[in-house]
Amino acid sequence: MNQRPQPDTALTVPSLHRWNAVFWVLLGVVPPALAVADAPGTTRFPVLGLLAVLALSYGAVGLFPGNPALRPRPYLYVLVVGLGAMSYLLDGSAALFVVTLPHFWIYTASARAAMALSGLAAAGVVAGNVVRQGWDGEFFTGNVIFTLIGYAAGVLIGLGVRHITEDADERARRLSAELEEARLRLIEAHHRQGAADERERLAREIHDTLAQGFASIIVLAEAARSGLATDSCRSGKHLLAIENTARENLAEARVLVGSAPRSGVAAGSVADTLRRTLRRFTEDTGTRVTSELPDVTCDQQTRIALLRCTQESLANIRKHAAASTVEVVLTAQPYGIELEITDDGAGFVAEDSHGFGLHGMRKRLAELGGELTVTSSVGDGTRVLAMIPTDGQG
Repeated sequence: MNQRPQPDTALTVPSLHRWNAVFWVLLGVVPPALAVADAPGTTRFPVLGLLAVLALSYGAVGLFPGNPALRPRPYLYVLVVGLGAMSYLLDGSAALFVVTLPHFWIYTASARAAMALSGLAAAGVVAGNVVRQGWDGEFFTGNVIFTLIGYAAGVLIGLGVRHITEDADERARRLSAELEEARLRLIEAHHRQGAADERERLAREIHDTLAQGFASIIVLAEAARSGLATDSCRSGKHLLAIENTARENLAEARVLVGSAPRSGVAAGSVADTLRRTLRRFTEDTGTRVTSELPDVTCDQQTRIALLRCTQESLANIRKHAAASTVEVVLTAQPYGIELEITDDGAGFVAEDSHGFGLHGMRKRLAELGGELTVTSSVGDGTRVLAMIPTDGQG
């Protein structure tokens, strides 16, 4: 369907249309109609008929802009002819012309077209008045002068308003472009942050699972190699442990590439899971482990977090502590679940430690609303306390 042209620079603000319609009817149509109320029929009826045509034409274009019967440009030609005819019938129609001037700027797409058509209308008004006065009459009547002044003022005002609207449209376009650019930057930033978070998650999972598994395999392989000649039975146990660790690493690798359940942790209670981990640690290292692991109720995410904290703590003990005993205590508190892991190893200065393992544990617990407390000093062992809030389940 054809639509009334609405260029970016056209004055097509709806409120402007409504106010212009009100002023045009009150100041343009009503005064001539009242002026011919007592005039002879030869003047009254043509004037009222012409006003009706102009009013109906304006209504058709203003209220039904998509109508096929009368388009905006033909309507402006109707105005040109109607204003000229009205000037002839009333011996001047400068007031109606001035009130009608906004129509030429509203319904045209360019300032040049508005000036040309309004100039043509001004010429029609002047011509109608001159023909009515006769060619031997005075040319520069008040009606002619008022029409020319109105046309000049209309051009200046129209150009000024159009310039203002062009600036406003340009600012709106710039603002829209800036907002779109900001939106795209925000989406890109979110994408980069999501990628960074995913890389960090993968790095944490690899460190907590695969890296520790490979480290365990290395230790077991060294022990198995050193005992081949003297204790083949013990070397066999080490090889079996290597096989089991390799299988677990393979399962974890499948989890990381998305071909296995996301947790990578077998179902069961958190106490059973920790007991299996501690038993494997004792078998691999020979370190004595004591534990208090009551059955506590928690969700899968909490169980995984507790397991990863235990695995990371045991890995640090194996690599750095040279501890002879390790104690693990799991406690259900009213405010959450606590996991305490202590050793009698070499210890370290906790404030100076910025390793990835501790950072990963803190990050994992923080995602669940929990926190990690590490207490240690050189020669006095280490205490790791992980707390994860729950809903009061125990």
